[in-house]
Amino acid sequence: MESLFSNQCISRLKLSPNLTVPSSSSTLFSHRFPSFKNNKPTFSFTLFAVQNQETQNTISNAAGGDEDDESFGEVSKIIGSRALQGGTGMEYLIEWKDGHDPSWLSSDFIAKDVIAEYETPWWNAAKKADESALGQILESDDGGRDVDAVDSYGRTALLFVSGLGSEKCVKLLAEAGANLDHRENSGGLTALHMAAGYVQPGVVKLLVDLGADPEVEDDRGLTPLALAKQILNTTPKGNPMQFGRRLGLESVIKILDEAVFEYGEVQELLEKRGKGDKVEYLVKWKDGGDNEWVKVEMIGEDLVRDYEAGLEYGVAEGVMGKRMGDDGKNEYLIKWTDIDDATWEPEENVDPDLIKEFEDAQIVNNEEVQLRNETWI
Repeated sequence: MESLFSNQCISRLKLSPNLTVPSSSSTLFSHRFPSFKNNKPTFSFTLFAVQNQETQNTISNAAGGDEDDESFGEVSKIIGSRALQGGTGMEYLIEWKDGHDPSWLSSDFIAKDVIAEYETPWWNAAKKADESALGQILESDDGGRDVDAVDSYGRTALLFVSGLGSEKCVKLLAEAGANLDHRENSGGLTALHMAAGYVQPGVVKLLVDLGADPEVEDDRGLTPLALAKQILNTTPKGNPMQFGRRLGLESVIKILDEAVFEYGEVQELLEKRGKGDKVEYLVKWKDGGDNEWVKVEMIGEDLVRDYEAGLEYGVAEGVMGKRMGDDGKNEYLIKWTDIDDATWEPEENVDPDLIKEFEDAQIVNNEEVQLRNETWI
């Protein structure tokens, strides 16, 4: 995979609509001052605000300082971060050199270079799925860094490592408290969507096991399962170059199918509504739960085929007999709860649990017969 996303941005700087722009006495600006260490130039970063009533009050209030302060001071470093609600941006906890208490500022009021110094190692590690680097950053930050920090598209590190297929990084970020169901802002994709779309069955399984919700929809209304099925349908069959991809997608679909259908087993489909990709079926559950409308992609294809073919369902009470059919396959005599006459049915139409009960009973009966015969002898 060459890249997960295009136009990746680490940080951005834009003027707040509350600021007066710009005059010689009302400008928020940043400077980079070179210093030298071991005869090599390095840079320390500072942030100044020139006094202006509107600009200065905005920054001072954000920092919790006095409105009469003439300047905000010099930045020492960023010591913490947090994503805004909805993943629309970032705020940073600033440590000041002049003795002010640390204060939170929106990224809009911080120089891009200052943000980049703090964020670049994090995003480089995430976009390379570098478990060691991510672990070191999390450990060194003493919990000050938001593991759900977002880039300019609202994407978190978890989305990147999930798409890249790194189970170790996913586990690391999950243990650090990452939101498993975070939706990015450009399409509403979650980590499960990323893992499913980039055909990473191992990560899909891990995310599901960790508690990620497989039914979260993206902005198009697609769950990770629906997305994987859509991609599989557009992946050419019979092409050796696509064989591995199809196998991977089928594995992803199986994992997500099991995650979605663990809540109940379908007894029958009662009704249908909707058109195109909005089709839903009214499902009757075997466990007696209330009937529910369920999207077509979340229902077994065999059930949908049977419904569309007009096949009727019955509730089997048990298997009464077994025989070989004309096609050389097993058939079973079924006793129905809602039909008086028992009928012979092919094996594929019979609940495997009922067949197992019948077979087990036959073994017990045979053993009892054999025991009686031995006793008479």
